[in-house]
Amino acid sequence: MTFSEISRLIRLSNLVIVWGTQMLTWFCLLLPLSVITEQPLFLSAPKAVLLSLSTVLIAAGGYVINDYFDVKIDAINRPEKSLIGKDINPKAAILIHNFCNIAGLIIAALLAYQLNSPAAFAIPFTSTILLWFYSTHFKRQYMIGNVVVASLTAMSIAIFIAYEPLAQQYLGTVRLVTAEGAQKLNPVWILLVYSFFAFMLTWIREIIKDMEDFKGDAEDGCVTMPIKIGLQRTIRFIRVLTVLTLLPVLVAIVYLFGHSWWALGAYALLALAAPLAYMGVQIGKAMTQQHFAYYSKYLKVLMLLGIFTLILYYLIQ
Repeated sequence: MTFSEISRLIRLSNLVIVWGTQMLTWFCLLLPLSVITEQPLFLSAPKAVLLSLSTVLIAAGGYVINDYFDVKIDAINRPEKSLIGKDINPKAAILIHNFCNIAGLIIAALLAYQLNSPAAFAIPFTSTILLWFYSTHFKRQYMIGNVVVASLTAMSIAIFIAYEPLAQQYLGTVRLVTAEGAQKLNPVWILLVYSFFAFMLTWIREIIKDMEDFKGDAEDGCVTMPIKIGLQRTIRFIRVLTVLTLLPVLVAIVYLFGHSWWALGAYALLALAAPLAYMGVQIGKAMTQQHFAYYSKYLKVLMLLGIFTLILYYLIQ
C-alpha cells in the first residue's frame, strides 16, 4: 500500500480543498469579525487549524468507508478507480477509517472541552455517524443520501459558528458598525449565505452524480432518484432546486447593490448566479453519462468560485 494509493483512497485533493476553504473562512470572516467588534476570538490560529484538521480527518474516514461499501458499484461505474480489494486490503481500509474518525473526534472533543460547550461537539460527532449510515444505508435510499451529503458540506462551514461564541452573538445582524462609525457587512451573514449555497449546490451535484452512476446503482439495488422516478423527472427536480438556489442569491445581490457593495454584488451575479442559471437550462440537453459527468465537474468549479467570495469580501472590507 503506497502513499499514492492512500492519497487516492482518502481523496487527498478534496481534503486539501476542504482545509483551504475552512482556513479561508477563518481568515476572511472570523478575523475581520474580531476586528470590527474589537473582541477576541476563541478560535485563535492554532485552534482554527486543529478544528480544520478534525474536519479533514472525519471527511477522510467518510471517503474510506464509502469506498469500502461501494466495491460492487465502483467495479461497474469506475473500474479504473476502484482500490479496495485490489490495491488496498479491506482490513487496512477499515483501520484507516477508524484511525481518522478517532483522531478527528478526539481533537474536536478537546476543543469543545476548552470552550466548555458539549453542544459544539455535536457537529463532528453527528457527522461521523451520518457518514457511516450514509455509506451503509442512506446512499441507497431515495433522496435522503443526497440531503445527508449536502448537510455535511454545509456543516463543514457552519461548524465555525458552533465553535466560535463571538460569531453566535451576531447571527441575526446583516450590518455591523465599527468603533469609527463605519458600516461593514457582517462576516457571519456571509458565512450563513455561503453555507446555504454549499448545501444547495452539493444537493444538486449529488443528484447529477446519481444520474451519472445510474447503471452501477441499479445493479446494486439502490433506489436513487433517477432510478425511482426516471431521468426526465429528475432533471425537472434539479431545475426546481436551481431556482430555489438562485432566488436567495439574487436577493443577496440586490441587497449588495442597494448598499453600494458593488464589487461583491457584481461577482455574485457574474460568477455565481449567471453560471448556475445557465446550468439549469442546459442540464437536460443530453442524457449521457459524459454529459452528467461534465455538469458534476461544472458544479465543483462553481463551488470553488463561491469560495473566492471569501477572498473578495476580505479585500473589500
